[in-house]
Amino acid sequence: MSCPICGKPTDPAYRPFCSRRCADVDLAHWLRGDYAIPAQDDEPDETPEGGAEDPDGAAPRGRPH
Repeated sequence: MSCPICGKPTDPAYRPFCSRRCADVDLAHWLRGDYAIPAQDDEPDETPEGGAEDPDGAAPRGRPH
């Protein structure tokens, strides 16, 4: 396994990094917010055919003819 920061072989004392420096660089990335887990949108972008309930709980309406 290689260090995720610089690519050198890892040191068991700083695993998965090769040194204290690379471990600190990674910590700085986390503290600055450089690493982020993308938010997952719970609501679909479009209402599927047949219609889902409106956000206020009303029944779906048919299409105008």
